[in-house]
Amino acid sequence: MPFKFKKEFYSKKMSSEKGAALLIAVLFFLIVSVTIVIGSSGPVIADRKAAQNLIKSKASYFASEAGVEDVSYRIIKSKNYDNAETLTLDGYTASSVVVDNDGTKEVTTAGNADNRVRKIKTNLIAGTGASFHYGVQVGNGGLVMSNTSRVDGNVFSNGPINGSNSNIINGDVISAGSLGLITGIHTADSAYAHTITNSTVGKDAYYQTISGTSVGGSSYPGSTDQSAALMPIPDAKIEEWKSEALAGGVHTSPCPYSVSGAVSIGPKKINCDLNLDGTDDVTLNGNVWVSGNINFSNSAKMRVNPSLGDKTIVIVADKETNRSSSGQINMSNSTQFFGSGSSKSYVLLISQNNSAEMGGWNSAINVSNNVSGKVLLYAPHGTINLSNSISIKEASAYKIQLNNSASVLYETGIANLLFTSGPSGGYSIDSWKETE
Repeated sequence: MPFKFKKEFYSKKMSSEKGAALLIAVLFFLIVSVTIVIGSSGPVIADRKAAQNLIKSKASYFASEAGVEDVSYRIIKSKNYDNAETLTLDGYTASSVVVDNDGTKEVTTAGNADNRVRKIKTNLIAGTGASFHYGVQVGNGGLVMSNTSRVDGNVFSNGPINGSNSNIINGDVISAGSLGLITGIHTADSAYAHTITNSTVGKDAYYQTISGTSVGGSSYPGSTDQSAALMPIPDAKIEEWKSEALAGGVHTSPCPYSVSGAVSIGPKKINCDLNLDGTDDVTLNGNVWVSGNINFSNSAKMRVNPSLGDKTIVIVADKETNRSSSGQINMSNSTQFFGSGSSKSYVLLISQNNSAEMGGWNSAINVSNNVSGKVLLYAPHGTINLSNSISIKEASAYKIQLNNSASVLYETGIANLLFTSGPSGGYSIDSWKETE
């Protein structure tokens, strides 16, 4: 019996010890496993946090880039902007500040994505040439549209904008100042004026007073009147172009100068009227100053010399001793204009006739009957009359009248023209970088 009891006792003791050892082993492996898991989770958590920070940082950068692009675009295109702008994208913000500094504009934008901030700074410099930002730009004389006339591009006027019949503007329409008026106009986009009457506005309307007008977007009564704008080319620049033409010599006889066949002209001053007719085909090698009237008719052609690449050539009609009834440009009957072959090259026709500005009735530029091509019209002190199935790329004047299917079809390249002398107009980007 004693022997049997000892055997059973030792057997139970050994079984208990084995159980304890197994429990200790399990606890040991559990502790080791937890330690390994904890040890490995630290880098995983850190990597996840770093990845989240990287995503937020990139979101901040892209928000900043979007903000600086938005403000820079508005400066370059002469659209409205404030010196402090805020853009929101997917809950992230981009705060931009514009600082003017001796002809340059510095745009600094801070993107913020959950307090991760990144900044981009760009400098825009102003050229001294010409820059056309609107399909049609008009001074105090205002714009008149009738009988299916059309503008594909934005319209800006320091004076009233009056329309009748089936006119259409495929762009924004702005009539500046406290007397700003848009009436009888059909625009596919937004309208800005102190008073809007009897019009159709495709998108938003900004005004003090409105009546008889349908608005496709939102209405903003009590909106601030738009500021008047300077004409895109100062007279001083036109004088520079005249001087460049004069430097190429003077034509004095025979007068009037009637082109015959295919000829090359420029740079040159012509001391009388210039006439192009029938099969006449003029190639422009440089700027031309005509001290008299310019008359195009009956399929006449004018083109920029292909060797000039992206350059635009200027022809100025200006009889300095008689700006009220001379210095006129008349075009009719299938006259065609061609650039150098580059999409950026145009013929820029300028009249310095000032009859309209002085209260007279003489037109500075008259265009009718199938005139078309790479031509820009500019009469800062006079009236431009466009009628009867003509198609041009841009028109700016003290006053403009569009009638009978006349079309202005704006091209974006006109916002940054190059000339045979001087840099391009408008603002261009000089530098773009991320900053602290």
